Amino acid sequence: MRSLAGGVGSHPLTRWRYGSAKTDRLVIAPQDLRTADATRAAEIYAGRFAFAGKVVICDRRSPFEMTPPSEEWASALLSFVWLRHLRAADSAITRANARSLIDEWINIQGSWHPLAWQPEVLSRRIICWLCHSPFILQDADARFYRRFIRSLQRQVRFLRHTVNDSRNGLPRLQALIALTYSALCLNGLSGQLRPIARRLIDELRAQVLPDGGHLSRNPGTLIEIVIDLLPLRQLFSARNLQPPQAINNAIDRMMPMLRFFRHPDGNFAQFNGMGPTPVDLLATALAYDDARGAPLSNAPYSGYQRIDADATVILMDTGKPPPVALSTEAHAGCLSFEMSFRQHRIVVNCGLPAMNRENWRQVARATAAHSTVTFNDTSSCRFLESKSLRRLLGGTPIVSGPRQVGIERHDNDGVTTLTASHDGYAAEFGAVHTRTLKVSDDGRSIDGEDVFTPSHKKFDLKKGDEYAIRFHLHPSVKANRLSEGRGVILLLPDKEVWTFATFGERVDVEESVYLAGSDGPRRAVQIVIYGHARQAAKVRWSFRHTPPATPGARIDRAEEPELPL
Repeated sequence: MRSLAGGVGSHPLTRWRYGSAKTDRLVIAPQDLRTADATRAAEIYAGRFAFAGKVVICDRRSPFEMTPPSEEWASALLSFVWLRHLRAADSAITRANARSLIDEWINIQGSWHPLAWQPEVLSRRIICWLCHSPFILQDADARFYRRFIRSLQRQVRFLRHTVNDSRNGLPRLQALIALTYSALCLNGLSGQLRPIARRLIDELRAQVLPDGGHLSRNPGTLIEIVIDLLPLRQLFSARNLQPPQAINNAIDRMMPMLRFFRHPDGNFAQFNGMGPTPVDLLATALAYDDARGAPLSNAPYSGYQRIDADATVILMDTGKPPPVALSTEAHAGCLSFEMSFRQHRIVVNCGLPAMNRENWRQVARATAAHSTVTFNDTSSCRFLESKSLRRLLGGTPIVSGPRQVGIERHDNDGVTTLTASHDGYAAEFGAVHTRTLKVSDDGRSIDGEDVFTPSHKKFDLKKGDEYAIRFHLHPSVKANRLSEGRGVILLLPDKEVWTFATFGERVDVEESVYLAGSDGPRRAVQIVIYGHARQAAKVRWSFRHTPPATPGARIDRAEEPELPL
């Protein structure tokens, strides 16, 4: 009898099916702040499910019976994030379609599915079902209502008992947010609100840094957190409860950081796992920012610096890698910077694409994919190589990198001077990289200097001392190398001209790829300066905004590289 009980209890869900608080109805629904597209409702009704760059046509079969073309596609389907599109086209047909698909999921995967019941997918599905419950349940019969509530109750119960299995960082936070939503929305779960809210508060204090950045150092994580916390704060008020002060404090700290990472064109800088900017979500989040003040210039806890000089904006990574458990998406981009002028980005990092991220991830995380220095064609951080440990940790964390990152900033005599250094190459090659930026107040003159100094008495020449200083350019920028080989003319889309120049070093214009385009990876170019630290330990370079040329003037654009399509 004991062995039989053990066999029944071995299924992940049967352990949590009984013995919990009973709920029989929804008392309130949170708001979904994510943008919806009503035109996609017709595609879903026709059985055409397009997620993560893949399309599956069901041909009268349930989408939950189809073989998913990718895990990203499956996660999007099983998280029910697409319910918002059906709701946007609100009609009797779309409501019936939503109920039919939910019914199919309950029948096919409502008891168990290895991906559908993972904490990350489960958390998002709970939030989506709660947010869109008024739409789903309008005109629903009593039978569907009971099935919906019972399934939701089972999912909440399972998440509550498996929340510790969620990955550290954003997934853990989203699971706790989902559980807090549930405790506020479902009748009979109010007794769970206090312990769940306490855990959420602890997680917010651990993950949201004093300057408002996230512990993972990924700027995009802030958007996801804010867009879920804002409706949660409203839920507390709607239930006549005072929102925990820690939630208000976290939102108030993160709002200025959303402005900090934003270029004038509305896009975020590409640091530490950031992909294409969800500009609609960002605009929605910022609409709730009552302060609407100027962005910060110094984010010491997050490890970033920002320089606003008239129409020019520079953002620089001056931080160490995040903790190992939260570093599976972090990049080896220390001392990389991005630069924009008016509405145009000029210098960028490669970033990550919106789709097929795993195929590009390790390439994008390398130092060579950033506008900084690569020493001996090696990244400044080392990534875990053990496949078994990668599976255990749910990704490829950073196991070593810069330990000492120095930063000094001065504003005087009409110039902002930023000097930063890191020792990411000290252990292996005996080199410390120091980068200095001097930006004029009008933003039209940027002087840079990269210096390589031995970390001990000399460089480890047995392993080489070759460096490459890279400046990845946005795809909209046209680059033409000057004939003498020490400068590059940069033409922006609005015909404004900038000039990149060195003080003696030869520059090359090579192929690059901008991964974070809204329409997928795009071909781009990069400016590269090669050298040897023992021969040239100091490299000076500059960007200058060039006044409009007089009529009839000619610019030498010889040696423009021909790139293959």
